[in-house]
Amino acid sequence: MRRSSVSPRSPADEAAADADLIARVKGGSSEALDEIYRRYSSPVYSLVWKILQNPEESEDVALDVFWQIWRQASSYDAARGAPPAWIFTLARSRAIDRLRARHRKEDRTISFDDPAVVLDPLDQEATPDQVASYRQNRDAVREAMKVLSAPQREAVELAFFQGLTHVEIAAKLRLPLGTVKTRIRQGLIRLRRRLD
Repeated sequence: MRRSSVSPRSPADEAAADADLIARVKGGSSEALDEIYRRYSSPVYSLVWKILQNPEESEDVALDVFWQIWRQASSYDAARGAPPAWIFTLARSRAIDRLRARHRKEDRTISFDDPAVVLDPLDQEATPDQVASYRQNRDAVREAMKVLSAPQREAVELAFFQGLTHVEIAAKLRLPLGTVKTRIRQGLIRLRRRLD
């Protein structure tokens, strides 16, 4: 009987593979993100669920973690820990943020174009370069929002400006949860393409 020549990977091999995946995500590889999702979606969901104790919110937050990995792969610093530690830190932080948001949520409607909405969080000590860079980014996002369809824009604004969960948006708009998730996902994809 022949034995398989494939041996299990060592922890060092796993860490190297994870670091390579993060580097590929940083380079824009959606296949690498898919592999990270395949490896870590279950443990990330489990961690988030332990904090939130709510399946719908846990699913939302877990998906947000992988979206954050996609957007912020360049912020990963190998000197501060292995990729799993970074991923689980993101998951824990987002879950705690969501938990805190439950207690301070207000029922208000705001829009990115509302002149009463102040979207300039810089303090008085910000340098002129920081102010200019922030305002340039803010204006780019405002312009990019114009490419979204009205339903996508509404869903994105509710999610990111009001901090509502996908479940709360579905209830507010009286739409199926899957429709809301699709609108947000497609809206974010269109925004990313426009901003890239």
